[in-house]
Amino acid sequence: MSQETQEETPDVWMLNMRRGTFEEAWKHSDAVLKERAGKPCWHWPRHFQYVWDGSSLQGKRVLVRCYHGLGDTIQFIRFAPLIKAIAQEVIVWAQAPLIPLLETIPTIDRLLPLHDGTPEVDYDVDVEVMELTHIFRTTLDTIPSQIPYLQLEPLPLPGDKGKLNVGLVWKPGDWNPHRSIPFDFLRPLAEVQGINLYILQENAATAGWQEGFGIHPGEFSLYEYGRAIKGLDLLLTVDSMPAHLAGALNVPVWTLLHAHADWRWMDDREDSPWYPSMCLFRQETADDWAGVISRVMVELEKLKKEA
Repeated sequence: MSQETQEETPDVWMLNMRRGTFEEAWKHSDAVLKERAGKPCWHWPRHFQYVWDGSSLQGKRVLVRCYHGLGDTIQFIRFAPLIKAIAQEVIVWAQAPLIPLLETIPTIDRLLPLHDGTPEVDYDVDVEVMELTHIFRTTLDTIPSQIPYLQLEPLPLPGDKGKLNVGLVWKPGDWNPHRSIPFDFLRPLAEVQGINLYILQENAATAGWQEGFGIHPGEFSLYEYGRAIKGLDLLLTVDSMPAHLAGALNVPVWTLLHAHADWRWMDDREDSPWYPSMCLFRQETADDWAGVISRVMVELEKLKKEA
């Protein structure tokens, strides 16, 4: 479902997605698809643009445009095998840093780096990657579940052997600051014994990190970053690209959510139907990150005993 479609029917569509009644959401998506027919949207910001016009993908050369965030591409590229099963060719126009990761998906025939121009490729039908749920009329029972769908070898990490390798990310992109955890709330994690705490936050110092807190293994390309995540026993992260990357790699990930979390995490769930390896830790009251970290520490102690 595109961002534009969400804004057309925000209350009913969002309510059904949060409840998991996807079938009802697609009825509203169908209505929007008909209503927008023939109306151009190329003058809108890219992440607001819709692409699919309702055409069948059967036997076609299909161009998948990745117009949203890196995490969105990672989450919804899982549909590539479903496209390949019915299409002549699957062409993905994706963010350049993601291409080495997406090359590990065998059902993508061609990968092209996304840019501000037009794709230099011939195709019959094009879709935006987040429209694939609507195209395949996805339900909770039919979410593609071939996990992991990205294949990487783990990166050896520095640290003490015999301890749990735990990664930490606390600040996502800037578009929704409520998803970020102020660094001071993280300090109790440094007191947890028996773990190697890896700082996997991009631009960590700018995000508040201070030398001496955890192990900072350095900055990575996105491909090597994925390998670092693959080398973890657990990733602790806010709602951001690393959460999706860990889930796509089938790495255990605890996603720390604001009380008013994004629709994709649904309501009143501690798990995610998108990622079997994911557990959700939600704020019980808005902006109460201290309570979230307290619960994380309790569960970390349990996890150490089980290891």
